[in-house]
Amino acid sequence: MNAGIMVAVVLLPVFGGALIPILPFKKRVHMAVYVETLVLVNSLLILAMLLNRPSEAFVLFRFTGNLSVSFRLDGLGTVFLAILSALWPLAVLYSFEYMKHEGHEKYFFMFYVITFGVTVGIALAEDILTMYFFYEMLTLVTLPLVMHTLKREAILAARTYLYYSLGGAAFAFIGMIFILTYGTTLDFVPGGVLDPAQIGDKTNVLLLVYVMCVCGFSVKAAMWPFSSWLPKAGAAPTPVTALLHAVAVVKAGAFAVMRVTYYSFGTDLLRGTWAQKTVLTLTIITIVYGCSRALKETHIKRRLAWSTVSNLSYILFGTALMTPLGLAGALSHMIAHAIMKICAFFCAGAVIYKTGRNYIHELDGFGRKMPKVFTAFTISGLALMGVPGLCGFIGKWNLAKAAVESETVLGYIGVAALLVSAILTAIYMLSVSVRAFFPGKDFDYNTIADVKDPNWMMILPLYLFVAAMFFLGLHSQPVIHALESVVSVIK
Repeated sequence: MNAGIMVAVVLLPVFGGALIPILPFKKRVHMAVYVETLVLVNSLLILAMLLNRPSEAFVLFRFTGNLSVSFRLDGLGTVFLAILSALWPLAVLYSFEYMKHEGHEKYFFMFYVITFGVTVGIALAEDILTMYFFYEMLTLVTLPLVMHTLKREAILAARTYLYYSLGGAAFAFIGMIFILTYGTTLDFVPGGVLDPAQIGDKTNVLLLVYVMCVCGFSVKAAMWPFSSWLPKAGAAPTPVTALLHAVAVVKAGAFAVMRVTYYSFGTDLLRGTWAQKTVLTLTIITIVYGCSRALKETHIKRRLAWSTVSNLSYILFGTALMTPLGLAGALSHMIAHAIMKICAFFCAGAVIYKTGRNYIHELDGFGRKMPKVFTAFTISGLALMGVPGLCGFIGKWNLAKAAVESETVLGYIGVAALLVSAILTAIYMLSVSVRAFFPGKDFDYNTIADVKDPNWMMILPLYLFVAAMFFLGLHSQPVIHALESVVSVIK
């Protein structure tokens, strides 16, 4: 297959999305058909590309010398692309119903579709410069989505998101400059690209730069102490927060950390150093901190946001173990979390859309009135806990196994953090379901007589996610084997 398809799957959503505000749609349904068709076609092109992987790179344009924006598909990019192509069409379908009354739909869907192409660009980046280019674009195209409602809370959330993202990008840029200076190439190469002859006595400087680079990219992955922007972004419409928390932005941050750790700096330089221990410590703190904040939070979307903070650091923890098994565990949880969390957010969004209720204490009895939504929410909660038979168990099991096999103190502490997180997750997720299904004998259902499940455009994505949770939980071996193949090239 021609390598040019890599350009097509990036540019089709970008240019196709940019046309949405200027196309003369006579009816809303015409716009919906256009948007869904555009996203589905792009997902099918990605699937075709994954089944017949291009063997060559494609240079989109060259700046100067060896600095260019270029694409190449490897194993790690394949995992990220599979997540994007599977979830984006369902997210768009859900959005048609949710955005009915939000206003400025054309501009919303324009940025929503463009974000698809930009995130695909991150997944396909051949080198750190290309990844950084699209990483910065991701901030710019998601910023209007965060502030879509133009309410004061949304504008403040967008401002915080912008400040954090720009600060993180500055630290990531420093890492890129050092890779350019001390590396043999900017391309992503399994095992890293640093040249020992050029490093000389600069090892500690490079370790410091690595920590700065990881912290920079981890801003989007909401690692502590850079995590406060993510719950604030809940002011955006639910399709946006689901996009931020489950599919695009936070996963792009985790993906970038994987790239710079295993494909730029290399684990030979990093493993066993103070830099590795620093990153591991930050991830462990974030795992417990995020769950603790989720437990205290009473706003349903912000509770799920703090849960994302914790779960994204599962992925970063596995990455920072700097072993093939750790990376495989990180990737397996990356897949599982995308499905579990987008389902949970869409359930919360369905409640907000149908009832206007945002707080957990307002959800008493809703399980009887919205059984489809709260059944899906409960299953996603069980999966996030790591109940066997659901996909969340596979990710946590692989991470714990990798941590134990690392035979390090921080590895064992990380296992303890995962256990604490599982307990806290059970409390903050199932407490919502218990209130919804068992409000008490004296509860007056007449107070919520108008509450009911949404239409099929919201319900269908939920139950496809539920099916995926069970399928990956019960038939995980093919996925695990595929991930082992991806990490087999890592030293």
